[in-house]
Amino acid sequence: MKSITKQKTEARERRRRRVRSRVSGTPQRPRLNVFRSSTNIYAQVIDDVGGRTLVSASTIDKAIASQVEGKPKTEAARIVGKILAERAREAGISRVVFDRGGYKYHGRVAALAEGAREGGLEF
Repeated sequence: MKSITKQKTEARERRRRRVRSRVSGTPQRPRLNVFRSSTNIYAQVIDDVGGRTLVSASTIDKAIASQVEGKPKTEAARIVGKILAERAREAGISRVVFDRGGYKYHGRVAALAEGAREGGLEF
């Protein structure tokens, strides 16, 4: 019998694969990918055609870690989204396609998306 944690992880992985079958990043409109761990949140802007990460931000980046220290996880996710959007704009990226990574669009994932929109990304 599988543990509850393993079942949840496998279900998220199935949802992630289903979303990825429909969502792909191009050089003109790259994919904004989100990964959420129990303590941190990571976001990348990816060009799937070229197979490379264009911009990234997470709560473990030294520049961001000092800003999010002591704040709730949802507020930290919003800050990561804003900083990711700033970095993307500096790299000449204004439009992305959002990949929630199999997570519900709720809580930290939604906060990161809202922060990225506030920072100037369109999706």
